[in-house]
Amino acid sequence: MFYPSIAATQQALAAGEVTTVQLVENYLASIDDQRYLNIYVEVFADEALDRAREQDRQRQNGDRLGRLAGVIISIKDVICYAGHGVSAGSRMLEDFVSPYTATALQRLLDEGAIVIGRTNCDEFAMGSGNENSHYGPTRNAADPARVPGGSSGGAAVSVQANTCLLAVGSSTGGSVRQPASFCGLYGFKPTYGRISRHGLIAYGSSFDQIGLLSRDPADIALGLEIMAGADRYDATAPNRPVPLYSTAESSGPRRIAYFPEVLENESVDAGIRQTMAAALEELRREGHTVEPVAFDYFDYVVPTYYVLTTAEASSNLSRFDGMRYGYRSPDAGTLEETYKRSRSEGFGTEVQRRILLGTFVLSTGYYDAFYGKAQRARRVIQEQLRGVLAEYDFILMPVSPSRPWPVGKQIDDPVANYLADIYTVMANLAGLPAIAIPTGTEPNGHLPVGYQLMADLWREEELLAFVRRTKK
Repeated sequence: MFYPSIAATQQALAAGEVTTVQLVENYLASIDDQRYLNIYVEVFADEALDRAREQDRQRQNGDRLGRLAGVIISIKDVICYAGHGVSAGSRMLEDFVSPYTATALQRLLDEGAIVIGRTNCDEFAMGSGNENSHYGPTRNAADPARVPGGSSGGAAVSVQANTCLLAVGSSTGGSVRQPASFCGLYGFKPTYGRISRHGLIAYGSSFDQIGLLSRDPADIALGLEIMAGADRYDATAPNRPVPLYSTAESSGPRRIAYFPEVLENESVDAGIRQTMAAALEELRREGHTVEPVAFDYFDYVVPTYYVLTTAEASSNLSRFDGMRYGYRSPDAGTLEETYKRSRSEGFGTEVQRRILLGTFVLSTGYYDAFYGKAQRARRVIQEQLRGVLAEYDFILMPVSPSRPWPVGKQIDDPVANYLADIYTVMANLAGLPAIAIPTGTEPNGHLPVGYQLMADLWREEELLAFVRRTKK
């Protein structure tokens, strides 16, 4: 038996319909039955059962339980958990055990969350289909021949396939929203800095943000409320008040903007355009103001994103050199050979491609031509998006221009994978909060579809309250 939300799960536990141990056993059985989906890198079965037994004992004794008691979660394989492996889906860190726990995860654990395992992901979170993992691709539970999206594809499928209730992922350019949409879930990234990045393995430090995937936006609101806030280990997490996201309510009609060129773009899948048009019409019927607005910089979004993120990746991943920790080539002789062989053997093709691109754009003679211009373009993109959000509450957009593609179809076409991010990277470039919203399945098909909403900086409370109110 599986429950659709945290509230439903905790009501069943309080009523004695189920025990925490039974919940964990059900999820473990589901994991075992669906190993062909390749969701997990590692399952913490014994540990999860031990924590479940302790919570059941506390419940019987009438002890105080945390706000996430009975909530079984998965964590993406880029989030550190003390005493547990964390490999970022890479051979480079295949045998690495974290000495500490990420701040966001620790806050969930302190409220009673039980981690059932770490989920598969694109290597160092670099990918759009969860096909770049050292452990092989994760498959979409709606159609195992297709990708679940990336890089948090394993996190998305862990909820989609009923192997946990809530998944913790990470987003650099849409890595929570895109797989959520491909798997029929809600997927949320907050404002940059709202959740501490301490304990999140870095890809692009000025983009990375921990996010959540769930069947119910109320679960995301509660999880954010617990994880958010300042952290002495992360200077980019400011000391701002954390709203009560879980109880915030939305009232009155809202002003929603959309970009008409998206609806008219023939490179966007026809079913997705139809879904977008239907969502806009439904919002109008509900009394919201829905209006088209111009956005002048679509052609610059993807190039800007990849110049900046690959530059940051080149810097961040330089620490993996075969000397201090991580993979070291057993065949190297000299120091220089150790560097070269360890990185060539430890990193996969896509990671090597992005490191090389990032090193190039940071090199002498090209820094101003590429990296400097990309930084200026990022500022212009952010200013125009925030200009729209000064007049409107939300911006509505598709999550992806395409449906989930067959596994292996785009693995040798990096440009196609990069272009799949065109509608999600905008929120990360500007640091804006955004959420993917499922709408069902594609017209005349079986694959999940949805759309996304973006809000202005630090406006997660209004965004989540609106989505909760409109949940079907």
